[in-house]
Amino acid sequence: MSFIGTVKSENTKQFSTSSWWILALVLLLYVGSTAAGLAFFFAAAATGALPGSEGAPVLPEESLPSVLYSLATAMGYVFPLLIGTLMVTTEIRHKTLTPTFLATPRRGRVLTAKVIVGIGLGLLYGVIGIVASTGPSAGLLALQGVDTQLGDTEIWAMLGRMLAAFVLWVLIGIGVGALVRNQIVAIVGALVFTQFLEPVVRTLVPLVEGAGDIVQFLPGAASDALVGASLYTSAMVDAGGGSAPSLEWWAGGLVLLGLAIVLLLLAQLFSWRRDVA
Repeated sequence: MSFIGTVKSENTKQFSTSSWWILALVLLLYVGSTAAGLAFFFAAAATGALPGSEGAPVLPEESLPSVLYSLATAMGYVFPLLIGTLMVTTEIRHKTLTPTFLATPRRGRVLTAKVIVGIGLGLLYGVIGIVASTGPSAGLLALQGVDTQLGDTEIWAMLGRMLAAFVLWVLIGIGVGALVRNQIVAIVGALVFTQFLEPVVRTLVPLVEGAGDIVQFLPGAASDALVGASLYTSAMVDAGGGSAPSLEWWAGGLVLLGLAIVLLLLAQLFSWRRDVA
């Protein structure tokens, strides 16, 4: 099978099952509802319209748009990570990868095709996530008299970097799935690391002198640095916990890209060549 045919085949595989739109729908509802709730609360607290908010720590109005819009990546990056993992592990689990390798013996070509399709999925999920976080947030901010900053080039640049973050997370997921192979282990491991281990480590950073120089290279921290805004880091500063050192946006992107490349290369060298049946 030609390379173009392999890419078309991979694209058909991803959109012929229900997993892609189910995850997209959950992403839309999860990020959208969270953005709406936080936008109402933060805007009301910042403008003094929230009863009982006197003396409570609040985010300044000028930082609200970027923090709320970035919820798509700060909270939703696990979705592209999962879709990338499922792109590989689902085929291994159901043995559909066997006929693929029979039709395309060059396994590196198959993995490359998955990367290309994964880039498209990352862009798709990125658009869905951005719409889910930006739409409700901008609407509620405007209703409460807070500038949405949608006319600022910095906000649009941030949204562009969010798309890049989604793409990179899909590629990392493909690397994890191709390297680990076992679907349950890969998914549970990714969830435990991204939703528990890394957040705990990043929370404890201010308590350990010099640890921030290392923690800033963790995937979630690098993703926040790439985007340039995050509810997590803003809440930490606002709560008086201090802020850990952060990479420049381009350095954060390079960390994620480097991680994706390393995982994909390791998978190609040590796992992708193994039998699947």
